[in-house]
Amino acid sequence: MRYGAFGLVEVVGSSNAIIVTDQMLKTADVSFLTRNGKCGGHETVFVTGDVSAVTAAVQAVKENPLCDVCFAAVISNPSEETVRLAEEDAQKHGFMKKTNTKK
Repeated sequence: MRYGAFGLVEVVGSSNAIIVTDQMLKTADVSFLTRNGKCGGHETVFVTGDVSAVTAAVQAVKENPLCDVCFAAVISNPSEETVRLAEEDAQKHGFMKKTNTKK
């Protein structure tokens, strides 16, 4: 799949990840892709869409945070490897159906 951009927002706590996801989805025409949790309760939310929509969604979270935001970034035109890693994470967590890559 081809993505115009990824938006990443890192927060502490799964509840905050849900709040941030909701805020971004309501702000711009973006789609939720996955979220990734690590040690210490940090959760990173990934959204996708065109560059302007993703930028608007991430900027809204940064300008009007509903919780503490540890990090936020936009990756425009993500590399194939970055896309693969994000999609594998989405599949692992059941947010995306596995695609048949056999030819």
